[in-house]
Amino acid sequence: MKAVRFHEVGGPEVLRYEDVERPVPAAGQVRLRVAASAFNAADAGMRAGFLPIPVALPHVPGYDVSGTIDAVGEGVDGVSVGDAVIGFLPMERDGGAAEYVIAAADAVVPAPTSIPLADAAALPSVALTAWQALFDDGRLEAGQRVLIVGAGGVVGKYAIQLAKRSGVHVVATASPRSVEAVRAAGADEIIDHTDTDLLSAVHEPVDVLLNLAPIDPEQFAAYVALVRDGGAVVSTTAFMATPSDEGRGVGAVTVFVQPNRDRLSSLVSLVDDGELTVEVTRRIPLTDLPALHAEAGAGRVTGKVIVLPE
Repeated sequence: MKAVRFHEVGGPEVLRYEDVERPVPAAGQVRLRVAASAFNAADAGMRAGFLPIPVALPHVPGYDVSGTIDAVGEGVDGVSVGDAVIGFLPMERDGGAAEYVIAAADAVVPAPTSIPLADAAALPSVALTAWQALFDDGRLEAGQRVLIVGAGGVVGKYAIQLAKRSGVHVVATASPRSVEAVRAAGADEIIDHTDTDLLSAVHEPVDVLLNLAPIDPEQFAAYVALVRDGGAVVSTTAFMATPSDEGRGVGAVTVFVQPNRDRLSSLVSLVDDGELTVEVTRRIPLTDLPALHAEAGAGRVTGKVIVLPE
C-alpha cells in the first residue's frame, strides 16, 4: 500500500510517500480502508520533534481518520467488515495518512450518514477538544456564560455550536475574516479583537474563559479579570501556562484531548441530527501532504484540511 511516513524528525522534507506493507489486524483490532485522514497541527509538531509524544519511527501521521472496515482480528465484536467508521487514533501509533490503517475495535464508531465518509475524518479530535474544554474542564452548564478567545478557528466553531445547544451564552472574539463564520456558528456576541479592547468590551463576567489562540501571556493573564469568582480558565495552548486567580477561586486547566468513544458517538449523532456542522475547508491527495506540512510551517493553513489516499 501507499503511505506517507517520516523516518526521522525534522522539516516537511522528511515526509516520504512510499510503499509500505499492508498491516494485518491483531486480536481486538480492525483494519480500515482509509477514506480520509485529517491534518492537525499536532501532526506537524510530532514530525518536527516539538511534541513529547513517543512515536516509533518510521511513523505515519494522521490520527483522525474515516474509512471502511475491510478486515477484523480475533475477538472483535460490535463491528463488521463493510462498516463505515471514524476514529481518533492514539497519536503515538501509525495514523491514517495511508491507504490502510489499523485501529483498536473499541476506538472506532459508526460514521455520520449525513455527510460524505471522507469529510467525517474532520470531526473526531477537534470536536472532542471543544466538548472536553467546555464541559469536562470548564464544567459549563445551561444559563452560564462563556468567552471564547480565537473562536474563528475550527475548534472555536465547534465550541460555539456545542455551547449554544447546551443553553450557554457565547461571547466570541474573531477577526474580520472570520466574523461571519462565527456568527453562523451561533455566537451571541462577537468582538473584533483586531480593533477592540476585550477588557472594556465584555460588560458582564463570564463563567468560563476558553482560549484557543496564541495570545500574549501577559494579555492572557489580564483576561482572567473577566471571569467571575469561582469560574475557570481553560486553554488549548499547551506551549504557555494557563493563568488562574486562586484568590478568587478561578481555576486553570490546559486541555490535552482524550479519546472517548461514547462522546464521539454522541457527536456523530449531533451531526446527523443537523445540530453540528462538520467543517472541511480543503481536500488534498495524499501525495500533497508534505507540501501541506510546509504550508503549515509558514502559517498559511486555515480551516480544516482532509487528506485523500486516492
